[in-house]
Amino acid sequence: MTLPQRVGVYGGGRMGAGIAHAFLVAGADVTIIESDDDAAGRARSAVERSVAKAESLGALADRDAGTVLAELRTATTPDALAGVGLVVEAVPEVLDLKCRVLQTAQRAAPDAWLATNTSSLSVGDLAVTLDDPARLVGLHFFNPVPASDLVEIVVPDTTADELVARARDWVSDLAKTAIVVRDTPGFASSRLGVAIALEAMRMFEEGVASAEDIDTAMTLGYRHPVGPLRTTDIVGLDVRLAIAEHLAAEVGERFAPPAVLREMVAAGRTGRKSGAGFYRW
Repeated sequence: MTLPQRVGVYGGGRMGAGIAHAFLVAGADVTIIESDDDAAGRARSAVERSVAKAESLGALADRDAGTVLAELRTATTPDALAGVGLVVEAVPEVLDLKCRVLQTAQRAAPDAWLATNTSSLSVGDLAVTLDDPARLVGLHFFNPVPASDLVEIVVPDTTADELVARARDWVSDLAKTAIVVRDTPGFASSRLGVAIALEAMRMFEEGVASAEDIDTAMTLGYRHPVGPLRTTDIVGLDVRLAIAEHLAAEVGERFAPPAVLREMVAAGRTGRKSGAGFYRW
């Protein structure tokens, strides 16, 4: 196994908890850093639930959930990252926040490799704020992380070749498949996924078909697993909106968010996490 023995995950929300799960199941010791005790407790509970589910599905090989979870720690101060070999940043898609977290991580673990789970922000823009930009790479995991087979390795010009090679090996150790993409707006996966989702929203807005029928067209006609609108609910409409706004500014008006997306987010209908989006949850 090429994974570092100790891995830090900075941010224990849905994505951070899923990333922690993946590294734990692969055999690493994992420390999740959260903002306070309540958030840390929620992160631990989320990982405990997902590991228990993996055990019930027979996905832990010859180990049990208790053994896997014995290697999980949570903390509210970054000094708990001392000695880790890799820190994966998994906080919300806010450039200043991600920069602050990565700068904190490099101080707490000066010898660690760093990765960002951003789905749309420039990895290069994050890297140049660090003491050693060569130590940062993008590791874009997909939601839900435990069930997803793909990790997008995002490589700006600043990233060390050694780190790209290591990242490929880490993804393999996680029993996932890596694709390597250049650091461009939306990378490959987000750009394609958002383009399809935005067109599906426009069709819904125009009354072309119901959300269910639009998704069925994609699941049965194109073998998408759940369809673009249900996927948007799972990802979060607010997350989709932020990514679309970023892509519209960087790539062009074809990524301008439809009015229905803005209206639903303003109304608090952000998808599965709020109980309602294009579907009721």
